[in-house]
Amino acid sequence: MKKITISIVICAKNEAKTIGDIIAHVRPYGDEILLIDGHSIDETRTIAESLGARIFLDHQKGKGDAIKVGITHALGSIIVFIDADGSHEPTDIPRLTSPILENKADLVIGSRSLGGSDEAWGTVADFIRNVGGHLIVLAINYRFNVRLTDSQNGFRAIKTDVARSLTLRENITTIEQEMLMQCLKRGYRVQDVPSHEYRRKFGSSRFQVWKVAHRYVWSVIKNFF
Repeated sequence: MKKITISIVICAKNEAKTIGDIIAHVRPYGDEILLIDGHSIDETRTIAESLGARIFLDHQKGKGDAIKVGITHALGSIIVFIDADGSHEPTDIPRLTSPILENKADLVIGSRSLGGSDEAWGTVADFIRNVGGHLIVLAINYRFNVRLTDSQNGFRAIKTDVARSLTLRENITTIEQEMLMQCLKRGYRVQDVPSHEYRRKFGSSRFQVWKVAHRYVWSVIKNFF
């Protein structure tokens, strides 16, 4: 049996229009593909299963919950997380995994500050998200004496044993900064690499910054000490 080194985890809910394309584009870079489905009511699971992905349901608590399910079920020694909406660049996966494979990092984050983002500006919500993200990464840098440029991007790679050693509690997108801060607190090596963020290809994002901003602030405070 082929050794599974890289598990690609895709968290999705009602992404039937994009999931097939995402799976096709990430396939060359991983040894297995897992779809963690948020109880989709469209054909997301059917399409993913037909393309050979392993399917697991989350507990309907949010993206953070889905990520934790993916960590539990991944068979590879490295997990790559990528969104199902087409906002990430699959060809950047080797950039994420190479520092881990070369034993230079334990967590690698795709940096939109270095690679650019189509969602950084243009609307009030984009502005708030962008400025808020920069303030949070600034606080993290000075707290842990690092110089990272992105703390929030869900496009990232992490050693599986490292991910399983963390005590991840967040059930929404705040899990991404929680994962980072816990890694830094425990002395794991963290890098970021350039990666461009595109606007999602179909529909609109379910992320509403004004509804969760306080959760991000509280998550930072909890993990500071």
